[in-house]
Amino acid sequence: MIEHKTKQRMYLTAESIYKFLLEMDDKLDTLILCRSSEVHLITTDQSLYEAIGSIEDKSKINFSNLVKLIEVTEIASFAQSMKKPRKILTDKRVEDIRGLKKEISKEIDNAQKRK
Repeated sequence: MIEHKTKQRMYLTAESIYKFLLEMDDKLDTLILCRSSEVHLITTDQSLYEAIGSIEDKSKINFSNLVKLIEVTEIASFAQSMKKPRKILTDKRVEDIRGLKKEISKEIDNAQKRK
């Protein structure tokens, strides 16, 4: 008897891709780099565009991680799935995405102070 397992589907937001490309999330790093057979990763070209566009210093992007992300993630067309054109990346959206970096830095600082 053949057993069919249904994979859990996980959507990668621009924020999660941003954290992955800057190596700020160990759990996500493991999930993507080890290519979980239990999780089907999905994102849109819009989210990928927003994540990469929000990184200030492009030299900090780990291109091996970017290649792996593209390899293991289904990238859907935002325009086709949402039935509207992709959005332009605004300063406000960049601030929102980068805000995560500041929040994580604060959490790390607070954790180190408690030690």
